[in-house]
Amino acid sequence: MVLEITKMPYKIYNFPSLASTQDKAKEFVKKGLSNIVISADRQAKGHGRFKRKWHSAKGGLYASIILNPENTENIQYLTFAAAIAVVKSIKKIANLDAAIKWPNDVHYNKRKLCGILTEGIFGAKNHVIVGIGLNVNQDKFPKSIKNNSTSLKIIKHEDFNIKRILNGIIREFFILYNKYYNENKLKKITRLWEKYCDTIGKNVAVITREKKLHGRVVGVDENCSLLLKLDGGRTKKVIEGDIHVRY
Repeated sequence: MVLEITKMPYKIYNFPSLASTQDKAKEFVKKGLSNIVISADRQAKGHGRFKRKWHSAKGGLYASIILNPENTENIQYLTFAAAIAVVKSIKKIANLDAAIKWPNDVHYNKRKLCGILTEGIFGAKNHVIVGIGLNVNQDKFPKSIKNNSTSLKIIKHEDFNIKRILNGIIREFFILYNKYYNENKLKKITRLWEKYCDTIGKNVAVITREKKLHGRVVGVDENCSLLLKLDGGRTKKVIEGDIHVRY
């Protein structure tokens, strides 16, 4: 295990392999620790929303940020902040204009680059864990996801320094976390998120646990829920679901 102390108020613990950075982060939470980042070179049981498997071979960036925010009522904004941090960092380092897709993906040319998973752990002391999985140096993917996934290496035809990208993402994230989230300036996060989101204004199909909806995305509300103008003209709030953009 390697401990890296950065200039920012957090520590990064890197592991060659973990079952899941989220699971390891939960072990740290039990010790009451926060402002810590857990990263791994590969994951055996990486997962995203709804426990969906996240392909986690060597070459990707896998990290979980452990936080102890005073405000745990709006942790969905931390997903937005993480997505912004990813987009800004890969623009600086890879010169790539990626986009955010509601609720938790970063993609390029219709293919997924990054997924984000935010989990709250509530008790005597509340914690939040923000997990980030970014495809960096992979040059191939399993057959089940190869048609809708990509990596920085596939796009730019070069290898990237994962440690540098991770430091960039974490730095950008903590700027948003301290400057806006902790100061309850949540609209600032929303405005930045909207700047990089290409879901707004698109005609989409949204698959929720109950049904499939069709309409045009007109924005998000104060809870980060999607506002969907249905084909019939009524606007519906969608709390969670998978979006398929009708290009």
